[in-house]
Amino acid sequence: MSVENTPMPELRPVLEVRDVSLGFGGVRALTEVSFEVRKGELFSIIGPNGAGKTSMLNCISGRYRPNSGRVMLNGRDVTGFTPNVRATLGLGRTFQNLALFGHMSVLDNIMVGRHHLLRNNALTGALYWLSGARKEELSHRRKVEDIIDFLEIAHIRKAVAGTLPYGLRKRVELARAMAVEPSIILLDEPMAGMNLEEKEDMARYIVDLNEEWGMTVVMIEHDMGVVMDISHRVMVLEFGRKIAEGLPDEVMANERVKVAYLGVDDDEPVPTEEQVA
Repeated sequence: MSVENTPMPELRPVLEVRDVSLGFGGVRALTEVSFEVRKGELFSIIGPNGAGKTSMLNCISGRYRPNSGRVMLNGRDVTGFTPNVRATLGLGRTFQNLALFGHMSVLDNIMVGRHHLLRNNALTGALYWLSGARKEELSHRRKVEDIIDFLEIAHIRKAVAGTLPYGLRKRVELARAMAVEPSIILLDEPMAGMNLEEKEDMARYIVDLNEEWGMTVVMIEHDMGVVMDISHRVMVLEFGRKIAEGLPDEVMANERVKVAYLGVDDDEPVPTEEQVA
C-alpha cells in the first residue's frame, strides 16, 4: 500500500491555490493559503479540528467562494465558477457527511454522477429507440459497472442506498465521485467512522484510484498512519493558515506540526506512526 517506491508524479500542477482567504463574519476560516497539486499526485491536507480543511475543499470545489485569492484548475482560473461547471472541467468530490440519495438504489446514485456527461436532451430522450439516447445510456451504464466492479459493490448494486451500513455508503459515495470521470478528486475524510478492515480497504481503493485509474487525489484524513503511508506530499493547516508542506517524513519531523497537530512539546519524544494511527 505504501507509495514509498512509487515514482514521483509529473511536475505540472493541475490545481493551484493562490493566497486564498475565507471568512464568515468575524471568523477567519482561511488566511492566505497557497499550494499546488501536481498531476498524478496523492496530496493530503491534515490539521486539528477547525483548522479549515473542509473550508479549503469547499473553496476548491466551488461550494464557497473565497473572499480573496484564486483557484486554478489545469491553468484556468475557476474561482467564480459553480460546482457544476467545475465538474465538467474534471473535478470530483466526496463529502465528510454522506450526501447520497437515500431512497434511490446504489446504481441510480452512481448514475447521477454521470449527469453532466449526458449529451441527449428531453427531445431526443423522448425518441429513445430512434435517437442515440439508448446507445448513450448503455455506454454510461458500462462505465458505472466498471466502477462497481472496482469498488467491489456488485452485490449491493440494486440495494436502496439509505439501508446500507455506513462503510458501504462511503464506498458508494466514492463511486459516484468516480462516475464524474474527474482528473482530480477531492476526498473529505473518506475513512471517518470506519473500522480497521474498512479503512484498509478504502486506503487500497484510493491508492489504486491514483495509480491505476490515473486520478490526482486531494484528501483530508485524520488517520495519520494512513496519511503517512499513502501520500506523496502533505500540507498542514492550523487555524486557517498553512504551517507546513512537504514529504510525509519531513512534515512528521516538523516541530510546529508536532506541537500544533500531535500535541507534542519540543522536549518530548516524537510519537511513532503506530502511536498516532
